[in-house]
Amino acid sequence: MIHIQTFTFNPYQENTYLLYDDTLECVLIDPGMYGREEQDVILKFIAEHKLKPVLLLNTHCHIDHVLGNKFVYDTYGLLPQFHQGELPLLAAVVSYAPQMGFEYEASPIPEQFLKENDIVSFGNSELEVRFAPGHSPAHICFYNQTDHFLIGGDVLFYMSIGRTDLPGGDSDQLKRSIQTQLFVLPEDCKVYPGHGQPTTIGFEKRNNPYLTALVGN
Repeated sequence: MIHIQTFTFNPYQENTYLLYDDTLECVLIDPGMYGREEQDVILKFIAEHKLKPVLLLNTHCHIDHVLGNKFVYDTYGLLPQFHQGELPLLAAVVSYAPQMGFEYEASPIPEQFLKENDIVSFGNSELEVRFAPGHSPAHICFYNQTDHFLIGGDVLFYMSIGRTDLPGGDSDQLKRSIQTQLFVLPEDCKVYPGHGQPTTIGFEKRNNPYLTALVGN
């Protein structure tokens, strides 16, 4: 069984996820910690639970989801893994971060990129990579079939969807991604989004005002 710990970090109230199983190997997804106080929260949790970080994953590379990449690399020696199509977004963070008031330490670059249908393994567990662009050009999500959950980044939220007014965003593409990559998952699949509270696929199919037209199409 995979245990999921949620931390909410930085001025954007971004959800950083730490996943671990009974082997105590753990994965950090979208580390948004900013500043020493938030970094210490992660350090303390990992130390207290005697976890071994083995993977650093990004659903996409907007600033709020990569602020902690350099810290994780410096602390645990983990390079990030994400879809290669997100590289231009990551490179852009260096130039716009100061304009937004952030002291940003540039993220390292992956040695290994992820693509659709890849399987990411840690401990006794697996995550399937699902390609879901629209909020960003090459956004991915991480699905675990055994425990029925999805780490969804900024694709699908409780009663909402990701914004598409940033560079590389595309509203029609985002809705196609939700229809073909998320709404095909079991209705009880729990979605852990990049911001806000968790939801389920079934709830969003029935109630999300942005997506009701997709159901049954």
